[in-house]
Amino acid sequence: MNEQIPEQMSAQKKATVVSSTVATLLLIVKLAIGIASGSVAVLASAIDSLLDMAISLFNFFAIKKSEEKPNEAYQYGKGKIQAIAAVIEGTVITVSGLYIIYVAIEKLIAGSETSLLTPSILAMLFSIVVTYLLVQYLMKIAKKTDSIVIKADALHYKTDLWSNAAVLLSLGLVYFTGIDSIDALFGLGIGVYIIYSAYEIIEEGIAILLDRALDGDIVAQIGEIISNHPEVTSYHWLKTRTDGSTNFVEFHMVLRPNMLLLEAHRIADEVEDRIMSLEAGKRWVITPHFDPYDDEEMNDALLHGKALETVEKVAE
Repeated sequence: MNEQIPEQMSAQKKATVVSSTVATLLLIVKLAIGIASGSVAVLASAIDSLLDMAISLFNFFAIKKSEEKPNEAYQYGKGKIQAIAAVIEGTVITVSGLYIIYVAIEKLIAGSETSLLTPSILAMLFSIVVTYLLVQYLMKIAKKTDSIVIKADALHYKTDLWSNAAVLLSLGLVYFTGIDSIDALFGLGIGVYIIYSAYEIIEEGIAILLDRALDGDIVAQIGEIISNHPEVTSYHWLKTRTDGSTNFVEFHMVLRPNMLLLEAHRIADEVEDRIMSLEAGKRWVITPHFDPYDDEEMNDALLHGKALETVEKVAE
């Protein structure tokens, strides 16, 4: 088994600290303006910033936990906690979207007015600039670390950027037309958009928790690397998965029956080094198995036979 552990984790933690700080700043500005003006769209954006702050803090502790080294109790590490964090983040975003929809409908029914439009517009302009800079930073860190938590954070703040632009547009329309229902209608649309954006985050987190294989292109390249080695006769039972920060690969490769173990180990090291170069920024755990001949069909038959035997025992 070969492992590669890049030194990149501090960048992830730093990103969550930056996003938490920015979210706190935006929360203070939006909440003050939203309460004072009575704007549903601004208040909805403030609630979203509150959730941003809470989620970014949660992500910090999730990343910190996921960086802990494997031990006797957790022999594969705790990387999947990032996927759990992504599912929780997506769920919280969905709930916030539902609440925004509720507040928007309530304003449409009550017909309340929006005041302090100029300060509200200035606050949203400030929010857009700050959020844009944060999104660029998070996308850079996400590309560097390939962390699902940072990807989720970047996606979340990207939706914030669009929702802030929508809030700004709604305030502008209310300012020029005097029709307060526009604010509520935009708030309603923002709520729906937020819920839609959360789906991708939840889906990715669940896929990792269910041990989905690596992307098809990566799996195909791994297969090519193994089969193209001049001393590997063939391979089978290639299995892959990821926990968000670590890629796990296992496979059986067929070598000459009379090969020395030292030679087999050298070949495995060469194959593993080439596989790890596919995503150098990732941590890899690669487990090869040496076969003197291709026993895939026999193993499949044995596995199937054991499965039938287990089913029969349960039925009894």
